[in-house]
Amino acid sequence: MEKHQLITLLGPTASGKTALAAALAGNLGSEIISADSRQIYRGMNLGTGKDLDEYMFNERPVPYHLIDICEPGYKYNVFEYQHDFYRVYTDICSRGKLPILCGGTGMYIESVLKGYKLLAVPENPELRERLKDKSLEELEALLATYKTLHNKTDVDTPKRAIRAIEIEEYYREHAPQINEYEPLHSLIIGIDVERELRRARISHRLRQRLDDGMVEEVRGLLDSGIRPDDLIYYGLEYKFITLYLTGGLTYEEMVSQLEVAIHRFAKRQMTWFRGMERRGFVIHWLDVTLPTEEKLKRITDLLIR
Repeated sequence: MEKHQLITLLGPTASGKTALAAALAGNLGSEIISADSRQIYRGMNLGTGKDLDEYMFNERPVPYHLIDICEPGYKYNVFEYQHDFYRVYTDICSRGKLPILCGGTGMYIESVLKGYKLLAVPENPELRERLKDKSLEELEALLATYKTLHNKTDVDTPKRAIRAIEIEEYYREHAPQINEYEPLHSLIIGIDVERELRRARISHRLRQRLDDGMVEEVRGLLDSGIRPDDLIYYGLEYKFITLYLTGGLTYEEMVSQLEVAIHRFAKRQMTWFRGMERRGFVIHWLDVTLPTEEKLKRITDLLIR
């Protein structure tokens, strides 16, 4: 029987990770640590797909962590996430529980499983000035010339792409040769969704969230004083809905372009996860269409091998 220090549950957006993680945590008497780069923000609920009502098991709440820990407008990063994760992880383990890491932000997941030594990267005004007029496509092409250190799945605005390049450039000169934390031995479970089913689930979920008030959520954030540029920085729902609310897109254009962007985002997530396998991680894939009880049985069997 292997001694696992963690269970990691990963998959693309709209794959049902949260509900499965909650059921697993309920069965094991465990707690969930989120690995989502946008769910850390308070008030950004529908747009990030928090699904907080799914953190339940047998009508009892399942404890979760690293959700709603920052105010909107703040630019949280993987360096901060790694340290926040280990603080929470150590606390859960000290209470005799096996933590469950659940999310779709590949770099967050990989940074804690590998224990990379990450650095707080300062702004580079000269670099930003040099890149400020480049298109997102040009920035993505430049980013692709670097080693894979940054989480490219979230790079869908010029500001985020420039920040990613800034990070890569800094690490080119300052990358440490040691890990800050010991790598974690984790059972890694992936939710596998066939492409057309994934697209259908994403499209359905988007329309449901729009019906539930996602536009009103973004309008409320803007009305609270958060600058449009700060919301656009977060990409996807916050980018396109902000553009709609500030007159840059019609409603129909917003929905159409957002849907395409989320499909591309999910594809990039899967590309990252397949890359993790090439980098030595063993991911046990479960078909999304399996009943929850069957998924739980297979995970339990893997735990006791």
